[in-house]
Amino acid sequence: MLAGCSAWLPAAACAMAAASLDILIYLIPSAALAFLLWIASAAHPVFFVFTAAGTLCHELAHFSVGLLTNAEPVGMSVLPRRIKRAKGSKAGGHNWELGSVTFANLRWYNAAPAALAPLLVLFVPLGVAWWRTRHGLAFEPVDLALMVFLAPQFLSFWPSPVDWKLAARSWPWAPLLILLAVLWVYGDALLTLVKG
Repeated sequence: MLAGCSAWLPAAACAMAAASLDILIYLIPSAALAFLLWIASAAHPVFFVFTAAGTLCHELAHFSVGLLTNAEPVGMSVLPRRIKRAKGSKAGGHNWELGSVTFANLRWYNAAPAALAPLLVLFVPLGVAWWRTRHGLAFEPVDLALMVFLAPQFLSFWPSPVDWKLAARSWPWAPLLILLAVLWVYGDALLTLVKG
């Protein structure tokens, strides 16, 4: 598929594209298993056991980034519990909370990093896939075990609705600080570009 790549791209870019394709192919079975786990866990709570590794990584991401950003995590749980649905929700009854981390010092400067930290969990499957495919794509028995471990990571990397609400505490300060940092680093180049 990448045979004609070197005709229109440098060799390094072709090698990177081939490695990326190997990583993508390696992760397809884990993503398919994640989809099946998602369907099964929606059908019955007993399937939450299969998502425990992802829940642990999700909550550890909150906890770790909370420590690094002075959000002062004071509690963490990875035990599923039933919670009532929010008022105004079209579906009645209860919902499940798979885990939680509580913070004592969530402020405008650390709310977004602590709340959106689970996005870093996506680096777990990508890192494992890079490690397993760095010498070429080959499936071995250990890859079946890794597939079972990686599948929950695909279900846990996206922040929950509560996480997004907490991250909103950093709005508009976090994007403004990022913009100022970019202007500080690339200001001269941008000014040259604008002047022509």
